[in-house]
Amino acid sequence: MLVVEDDRHIRELVCLHLGLEGYECVQAESGTEALAIATERPLDLVVLDLMLPGLDGVTVCRSIRRQGVNRSVPILMLTARREEADTVLGLESGADDYLAKPFGIRELVARAAALTRRARAPVEMDDDGAARTLSLHGLDIDPARRRVAVRGTPVDVTRQEFSLLYLLASHPGIVYTRERLLAKVWQGQAYVTERSVDTLVKRLRRKIEDDPATPRFITTVRGVGFRFASDDDLA
Repeated sequence: MLVVEDDRHIRELVCLHLGLEGYECVQAESGTEALAIATERPLDLVVLDLMLPGLDGVTVCRSIRRQGVNRSVPILMLTARREEADTVLGLESGADDYLAKPFGIRELVARAAALTRRARAPVEMDDDGAARTLSLHGLDIDPARRRVAVRGTPVDVTRQEFSLLYLLASHPGIVYTRERLLAKVWQGQAYVTERSVDTLVKRLRRKIEDDPATPRFITTVRGVGFRFASDDDLA
């Protein structure tokens, strides 16, 4: 795990307790140092402070998501700010979860554990028992390699984005409520809200839709939730 926090006492406290749970921690006190580490080695989790000297947490998060071996690594963002706009900014930059300071160390450890053990979305199997690749009107979803392509062009998605996309695309036309998506993708984590679903869908649309404002694949069922378009919708 990479813990990025400019306050040495907080950083060492987080690493101490994560270490007691059996996690190996690498520390960084600046955004520049964090990006250098994230470029060099694969990680299982990044605990990332929003307010950092030099490169701030949002910039670091977006940079990790753009390229390198950790494009899909779970990211837990920390911040002293509590405004909803800051929460949304953190999530839209690519973070998977968000924790406001001051936080309880047990809660942080629980969130870190939940992100690292997060179960993948149920995978459809073909008759031979292999994970079923989906090909839907120019959108290809390969669960064995966890790859997504739009008209043959690879699209980088996080593990959480892939889980949500595969779940919806495996059941075209079926409406999933936000509560059900939380239960399926986030596995009942107590720390996420329905806003997390909206943010994840928004991020996915930016990556797979020609026009995210008028999506073809993932559509909103107002007042209920989301569905993946059926063949008739896409014909």
